Amino acid sequence: MPLRIFLGVTFTYAGLQKLANPAFFSKSSPTSIQAQMAGAARLSPIHSLLHAMLPHAVIIGWIIAYAELAVGIGTLIGLKTRIAAAGGAFLSLNLFLAVSFHSSPYFTGADIVFLFAWLPFIVAGAGSRLSADALISRRAARQAGFSLAPLVAVPFDTVQRLCGHYQKGRCAARGGEPCTASACPVLLSRPPQVTAVEIKNFDRRSVVIGGTTVAVVAGAAIVTGFLTTGVGHLEASAVSGAKNSTPSTLPSGSNTNSGTGGTSGTEIGPATSVPIGTAAAFTIPSSGDPGIVFQLTKGSFVGYDAVCPHAGCTVGYSPSQKVMVCPCHGSQFQVATGQVISGPAPHGLTPLSIVEASNGNLYLQ
Repeated sequence: MPLRIFLGVTFTYAGLQKLANPAFFSKSSPTSIQAQMAGAARLSPIHSLLHAMLPHAVIIGWIIAYAELAVGIGTLIGLKTRIAAAGGAFLSLNLFLAVSFHSSPYFTGADIVFLFAWLPFIVAGAGSRLSADALISRRAARQAGFSLAPLVAVPFDTVQRLCGHYQKGRCAARGGEPCTASACPVLLSRPPQVTAVEIKNFDRRSVVIGGTTVAVVAGAAIVTGFLTTGVGHLEASAVSGAKNSTPSTLPSGSNTNSGTGGTSGTEIGPATSVPIGTAAAFTIPSSGDPGIVFQLTKGSFVGYDAVCPHAGCTVGYSPSQKVMVCPCHGSQFQVATGQVISGPAPHGLTPLSIVEASNGNLYLQ
């Protein structure tokens, strides 16, 4: 029950958080689904699949958000629990392959833990306590004219003490064969307690009641999702005033060793493309890694390799927070120094030397 509540609340919260956050669906945001997929694609073992899906990132983001909401609610109330758990395991597996595959040590990535946490519910369902599945089964049984006997855990030595066939470690009912739970006739021979007609009626009523319940819960979840999205957009508009935070992209590597006034290096673009207090993205020619450059004060530039040292996602700049943010696991880095503010990144970003030449262009040295 504690594990079920934790998984249900966590996935419900994750889905609602995405739906309430307009930046998750906005290409201009460093925490968007596009940024997450693009960053993860660099090192992921399924990078080809991620690259192919990038043009459809927004649709995939909506699917993920509502899938997490459905999995969370289903798990929390114990409705179609095995299906919900299978969906949760599928999401966790994909997140592991896409995002946290290279987490080191491997147990610092939460996705692999979530993957294995879903397995008991795939195997055993939600159980009989506080479970919509159990309530549906009991109601369908009553309507079919019989009652479902509750499952009771009994130690096997208790079965042996009560069994009339048990004789000094042997089973008289099996011709003196050794007594074992795997072949115990008391446990395995369960005469039918209901008729075939009653079973058929029970199955039909279970489908009807279960389907109706799923439809009602799904409708409520969809309405909740739309309301959450609307509230999130209103709050974001009130805070940001529709401010565009799209960083400019510099044409890195366009000219090498051509600085003026003693400046050398690789030209990455005009300094005017990076106004004071803003960021611009570029590609580091030597490694192909994404880079990011800031103008802290007039003429003072800092740059970093934008690959997060935790799992390899691409870090972006959040103007509202005035920090660099990893879209995959939320690590934050200082703009002025690149040092990590909050983990799980183990250390800061790799600094780059960027200078402004007398011709007004920026050079990576």
